[in-house]
Amino acid sequence: MSFFISDAIADAGAAASSPNPLTSLLLPVGLVVLFYFFLIRPQSKRQKEHKQMVSDLQKGEEVLTSGGILGKITAIQDDFITLEIAKNISLKIQRSAIQTIMPKGTIKDLN
Repeated sequence: MSFFISDAIADAGAAASSPNPLTSLLLPVGLVVLFYFFLIRPQSKRQKEHKQMVSDLQKGEEVLTSGGILGKITAIQDDFITLEIAKNISLKIQRSAIQTIMPKGTIKDLN
């Protein structure tokens, strides 16, 4: 007999040592579900929205690139866009580099 644990309590602990396999899978499955709803799903939604925005670009729109360059679209090819950033100064950038479409009038005048 132990001074700290009685025999009845020690026997009850030994009987409960075999957990249910279903409950042991509950935590990993729950973590996968949480990762999906908090990390994977929102990221894929943002990627889908960005892809749609890039495919809907039109000539004359004012955009902001991922590098922070503000300009107006003057020409659109398959993978590249010509962006006028000042009078007679144009850059050719990839479509995927467009981060945001700015509201009309953001660039007052490119003169």
